[in-house]
Amino acid sequence: MGRPTTKTDLISAASIKYEKLQMVIQSMTKEELGQPFDFESDVKKKEAHWKRDKNLRDVLVHLYEWHQLLLQWVEANGKGAARPFLPEPYNWRTYGAMNMGFWEKHQSTTLEEAKKLLAKSHRDVMALAETFSNEELFSKGVYPWVGGSTLGSYFVSTTSSHYEWAMKKIKAHQKNCRK
Repeated sequence: MGRPTTKTDLISAASIKYEKLQMVIQSMTKEELGQPFDFESDVKKKEAHWKRDKNLRDVLVHLYEWHQLLLQWVEANGKGAARPFLPEPYNWRTYGAMNMGFWEKHQSTTLEEAKKLLAKSHRDVMALAETFSNEELFSKGVYPWVGGSTLGSYFVSTTSSHYEWAMKKIKAHQKNCRK
């Protein structure tokens, strides 16, 4: 399945990828859950997130916080309070520092809390997506605050695409644990 371009595909992809993510999480052994993520030896994994996230909790709270960005952005702009997707002072060149802030914020969050936060935020994002029509989600120019993209692309990025990213990271950790 390619990147969703309709409401139906968005809802389907987000639901399917979320369920797949849950299955990957459930497949993790106690050893995999207990061993810190370590991708230092893989020269192909250069992006900052490979060093940032040290365990499953870190990955799950990252997904949760990006859900919050979407939910708060849509709510504020829907009420007429113009607000960018990324909160001040961040932009698309500096959002790595924002992600580190999310990581720091959740260092005392337990894995069980992270699972509950993600489950609720996923439901909230899916419920919000349902309130929009296909045109509202995937036609450009419907909402001036979205800019040159579509609202649906933000939903895709914070759900199915982000779940795929999380699964890739978790599976890489599992592979490392089996070496």
